[in-house]
Amino acid sequence: MSLRRNVIANYLGQAWVALMGLAFIPIYIRYLGIEAWGLMGLFALLQAALALLDAGVTPTLGREMARFTAGEQSLQAIRDLLRTLERVCIVMAVLIAAAVWASSGWLANDWLKVDKLPIDSVQRAISIMALLVALRFVESIYKSALFGLQRQVWTNGVNAALATLRGVGAVLILVAVSPTIEAFFLWQALVSLLSVFFLGSGVHRTLPRGRARFSLAALLPVWRFAGGMTGITLLALLLTQVDKLLLSRLLSLQDFGYYSLASMVAGVVYLLITPIATALFPKMVELVSLRDPTELAGVYHHGAQLVAVLTAPVAALLAFHGEGVLFAWSGNIELARAAGPILAALAIGNFLNGLVYVPYHLQVAHGWIGLTLRINVLAVALVVPMFLWIVPRHGALGAAWVWIGLNAGYIVLNVGLMHRRLLVAEKWRWYGRDVLLPSLGAAVAMLLAHEFNPTDSASRGVWLAYLFFAYLGALGVSALTIRDYRMRMLDLFLSRRRAVSP
Repeated sequence: MSLRRNVIANYLGQAWVALMGLAFIPIYIRYLGIEAWGLMGLFALLQAALALLDAGVTPTLGREMARFTAGEQSLQAIRDLLRTLERVCIVMAVLIAAAVWASSGWLANDWLKVDKLPIDSVQRAISIMALLVALRFVESIYKSALFGLQRQVWTNGVNAALATLRGVGAVLILVAVSPTIEAFFLWQALVSLLSVFFLGSGVHRTLPRGRARFSLAALLPVWRFAGGMTGITLLALLLTQVDKLLLSRLLSLQDFGYYSLASMVAGVVYLLITPIATALFPKMVELVSLRDPTELAGVYHHGAQLVAVLTAPVAALLAFHGEGVLFAWSGNIELARAAGPILAALAIGNFLNGLVYVPYHLQVAHGWIGLTLRINVLAVALVVPMFLWIVPRHGALGAAWVWIGLNAGYIVLNVGLMHRRLLVAEKWRWYGRDVLLPSLGAAVAMLLAHEFNPTDSASRGVWLAYLFFAYLGALGVSALTIRDYRMRMLDLFLSRRRAVSP
């Protein structure tokens, strides 16, 4: 029941956060312009880069908090670890802010290809980004601790409230105060400061009272795990951000804005996956600690099926109708045509990447990070040169197709090799029942719906109705490929039929 409650809370909370994040983007672009929105791509790149300074802190703290709830960590040890990591992270946050602020002039003048925006405005916006990136880093530490403590319902409530303040407040600032990119980022930084306060207070209230002290010795039991996670994070950063790094340099800020927009919309796939993975991970850690492989296998398959059923229809919708989705959402046909093909390819890549989330969390729950580390080393050796060759020649769309190939390789290598050691008898069930059937069901349903595709002259309302029903059809077919879901639907249908029978 706790797992189900956490999954539901994660979906409701993150769905609201996503709604607040996506709903107002057309308004932001209307007031700021697509070139200014290209700076959001730079912000996303800087935020990803802070993972280097994370040093494995976020996943390590989340895992240790989960072990504390399972009774494998003492109160004194976990409080000392939290206090130590808090101090370390504050120092890191200051370093992050200082580094980005110091490089703001170089980024504005030499790295980005700015056309219409004043250079001074871009430089000031990047300086404010420095503060925002640092605050987001500290936010992630407290969120990880709260999720590990399984305070996911409360955390999602706070996140939803703050996301509302972020989105609605930003619109009011742009409309009534100052329609500038500097004002936008300044408001985001203010809300992040509030977020750090509330989330930090939540962590300390959740832990039982006790004395905490700063002690580097508290890091000794987790340094090996944290070091491995650092390596994985560094390599993953190279794999996921090298395209944006190259494109931010090679494309105009306007074209980079289109790519950033497509990347953000394709990230909807992750919004469906993250709540499941966040709820599953503490449960997996608990079952590994209790040495209960039977229930662990059940949780593993249930999570994998849920990921595939929920994400395959969305990925199919974006892959077949990327331009239609962008037009129905923004009402801007020029934006839809420029970013639609990129969105379609990125959605497929994100979907393939998301399928590996549950197997990856199973490995981390066992404390086994060597496999992912070695595969990431191989991937960097192969994929980074491909990006360096393809991006200058084929631009944004070429980078998106490299992303698809990379994640197809993860499904074959990472999952296949993992099942030689963990849940050995469950490999083909994962490939066949958990992943392949729901994905094929969604793709076939969307292919059939494509026959009723609206014309180019159709209105936004027609597109919205078509996309809604096409998604529902793909979701239904995808769910029906899973036996447990079929049985539940049949039971629900029969119970309702008996209720209305004379």
